[in-house]
Formats: sequence, C-alpha cells, structure tokens
Amino acid sequence: MAPTPDTLVSPPAEAQLADELTVSVVIPCLNEEENIEACVAQALAAIEEAGLDGEVLVADNNSTDRSAELAVAAGARVVHVPERGYGAAYLGGFRAARGKYLVMGDADLTYDFGEVPRFVQHLADGADLVMGNRMNNIQPGAMPWLHQYIGNPILSGFLNLLFRTGVRDAHCGMRAVRRDALPAMDLRTPGMEFASEMVIRAAKEGLRIDQFDIEYMPRGGESKLSTFRDGWRHLRFLLAHSPTYLFLIPGLTLSVLGGLVMATVISGLDLFGRSWSVHTMIVGSLLTVVGVQIVCLGLTAHAFGTYYMNEKDPWFDRMRERFRLEHGLLLGSVITVGGLLIAIGVVLAWANDDFGNLDAASPAVLAATLMIVGVQIFFSSFLISVIGLRRHTSTGAR
Repeated sequence: MAPTPDTLVSPPAEAQLADELTVSVVIPCLNEEENIEACVAQALAAIEEAGLDGEVLVADNNSTDRSAELAVAAGARVVHVPERGYGAAYLGGFRAARGKYLVMGDADLTYDFGEVPRFVQHLADGADLVMGNRMNNIQPGAMPWLHQYIGNPILSGFLNLLFRTGVRDAHCGMRAVRRDALPAMDLRTPGMEFASEMVIRAAKEGLRIDQFDIEYMPRGGESKLSTFRDGWRHLRFLLAHSPTYLFLIPGLTLSVLGGLVMATVISGLDLFGRSWSVHTMIVGSLLTVVGVQIVCLGLTAHAFGTYYMNEKDPWFDRMRERFRLEHGLLLGSVITVGGLLIAIGVVLAWANDDFGNLDAASPAVLAATLMIVGVQIFFSSFLISVIGLRRHTSTGAR
C-alpha cells in the first residue's frame, strides 16, 4: 500500500503526540542524500542555540535514494508525500508539522538554516508571512545569470505589478508562515507555482508580509529546476490569478478600439487624409466581437475565482452587489434587438429597391456585430449566474 502524506517514519510516537511546538522547519526532499544530513543538522543546531522548542520535518517526495533514512538518522521527523511536486511536498509537510510557526527551506544547502530564529522573531512580532531576499547576497556561482538578472527580477516585478505585494524576491525558497494563516491562504498548487501562490494569496487576503536579506549559496548536488519550463509555469500562474490583466484590460481595449473604428466608418469621418469603407468596418467588427468575448471570459473567470477558489476581489464584489443576472439579460437583449432592427431596416431598403444591388455593407456589418455582441452578453450573463449558484449553496442564501 502506498504511503499517505500522514505516514510518519521517525520515532518516538509519544513525541509526535506532544503539545504544539513553537517552530517546525519544513524541508522538501527529493533524492537529496548528499545534502539532507547537513541541512537537518544546521536547522536543529539553530533551534537549539536559540532556545526554541521545535522540530525539523522532512517532507520526502518519494525519493529513490537514502534521503529519508539519512534524515531520520540526523534527527529529523519524516513524512512521506507520494504526490510529486514542490508544492505537494510542502502541503504534506504542513499537514504533519506541529509548530506554531513553519520555516521553509530547500534541502540543497543553498540556504543558511541559522537564519531560522530571525524568521521566527518576525512571525512572533506579528508577521503572517516572512520572505527571505536573496538578491543582495548571492555568492559567486550560486545563481545562473539568467535567473539573477532576468528571470527572477522580471517575475518578481510582474507579480508586484499585478498584486502589489512589495516582495523583492518572490521566489525565494527560504520563507516562513504562521500555521494559523494557512486556512486563509488556502494553498492548493502542487508544483513549483506554489512559491508564487503563497505570496499572491497572502497579498489578496491582506496578510502582513515581512522580508529581510539572506545569503544564497551554491547548491550541493544536481539542480532539478528547468529555467524556461518553470519560468513559464510561474508566469502563466500569475496571469491565471489576475483575470483583470489577462482578460478585462485587453478585452476592453479591443472593444473600445473596434467601436471607434466602426464609428469612424459609419460617420464617414475622414481620418489620416482619407475616408474608410467596408473593409475597415469588418476590422472594427472583428475587434469589437473578440474584445467583448474576452471581457465576458474575464468576468466568468472572476466569478469562478470568487465562488470556487475563495479569491478576494473588491472590484468584482462591488459589481456583483450592484448588478444582477437581469441587468446582463436586459443589456444583451437591447443590443441584440438594436442590431436586429438595423438588419430589418437594411432588408426593407433592399426590398424597396426591388431586391436589386444591395449597397449597405457598413450597416449590415454593424447589425451583425450588434447581434453577436448582444448574444454573447446575454448567455455570458447566464453562465456567470450559474457559477454564482455556488454562493447560495455554500451560504444557505435564497
């Protein structure tokens, strides 16, 4: 039978049943037999020297070497986490940890576990999440130049742009969190994106985030990171958690631009020294339809994040309180009917001309655009309402 995340390896059992400790140093481990003993020894020494009551817990991510055995021999408690992944290892470790404060660090000797007391002190002073900042103290050879000067600054800067966390090194592997803050953060991601998720969720929940400089040293053993794959995973995770930037802003930009293009053609306005005709009208229609569809997807993403992922978004909450399904249905219906009336007008004019040559391309494109946009809004409103049923079932509202 495969071990579960709650299957503990190391004795004594009575110690595992003891009262809550002050700190648990949680170390994820996948085939780190070269480094794990030294990491555990450093962490235990730091706890003892600071006079803290604590433990070192190694979350073994199905290692195929002697990592778990060596960790136990060095004095750590080990929890087996069968599901592979950086986040999965930490989630399994968090479930088994007994510390009030959880200090996180990698098992590759890149971090100095002597910093554990500083992290604990920040948490004791009221911080919910404490981040290490490697960027000012990187030893030669510890970090590839692509990560140091391009990847990490861009990803951390982009995260701050989207979520305004103020964290200078969002992907630092040494950090600490209060265990009682974990329910609010509702962490779920099993992969490397876990590092970003922790910062994003803390910021969205309005938790206090502290940070201070730490040293970053060359790792022992072979790195398991993939520069472009892991970088892309972090980037897509950031975008997926910010539907405003991923959907709403681009969608609104396209919609407004398309509307202006169509208005220019319909009004016969000369622009850049020439008049614009049906081909430009089609371009404007395309921009408008695509833009509105992206906006509808963004609103749907906001609804899903709110009702199923416990996301907090003040803007969406205000819109949800102000507008109901009926408002969307009414808006979609009015726009659809407006397009239908224009289409009827085009057909009547054509009939009045004995169905001869039809010279109403721009009004026809406008009519089709309005009907498409109206139908999009009408049915997207229903979809958002269906997603919103989660609110009623979870709160008991009627």
